[in-house]
Amino acid sequence: MAVIQVTTDNFEQEVLKSDKITLVDFWASWCGPCKMLSPIVDEVASLHPEIKVCKVNVDEEPELASQYNVMSIPLLIVFENGTIKQKSVGVISKSQIEALVS
Repeated sequence: MAVIQVTTDNFEQEVLKSDKITLVDFWASWCGPCKMLSPIVDEVASLHPEIKVCKVNVDEEPELASQYNVMSIPLLIVFENGTIKQKSVGVISKSQIEALVS
């Protein structure tokens, strides 16, 4: 499944009302660790169509970053049925991401 770019306008529909487990990657273009994590997140998205994968650019969506208390990036948050199930800050491996969403 393709990675979905999420904004304040579509966050509720794409994430909170999703019928799938949803992994949200909070990132920024200037963030080195975010650039390292991004291809791993993309790979997880392509290998696991049963999971919805979304990305939020914290510079473009400061309201969402504030709402979810994003203090450090990259931040991965796993949502299930509109609730936060897991969080992970920093670069992690593909297997660690898969464990987060399982």
